Amino acid sequence: MTIFGVALLAVCTLAGVYLGDLLGFMLGVKANVGGVGLAMMLLIAARLWLARRGKLTHGLKLGVEFWATMYIPIVVAMAAQQNVVTALRGGPLVLVAGVGATVVCLAATALLSRIGRPRDADGRFAPLKTEGGHHA
Repeated sequence: MTIFGVALLAVCTLAGVYLGDLLGFMLGVKANVGGVGLAMMLLIAARLWLARRGKLTHGLKLGVEFWATMYIPIVVAMAAQQNVVTALRGGPLVLVAGVGATVVCLAATALLSRIGRPRDADGRFAPLKTEGGHHA
């Protein structure tokens, strides 16, 4: 049944949060350290364990897969929001560093896209061709 997949995800999430809090306490940090990652690793391990023993039913598999695919983007969005809030509180240096890193990445992408690209007789970049032979 699908509900068992959701229950397995819930157990793994609670265990991961607990272990992340425990790890944070042991490291002297007042935060959850890696709880989401631990939860996902527990979910993967539990799913593999059930599959090896032949107890991973179709409904259980569907429940785990559905919520696992929903869980990761939601958690990433929540973490990104926290990072933005923290960055805005950090002052202008954090924003300058973020903008600088973005500009460097864009420049590197432009540079790397030109390396190895063929040029015509005038020294201009030759148009790219797609698989069908048409110009891009």
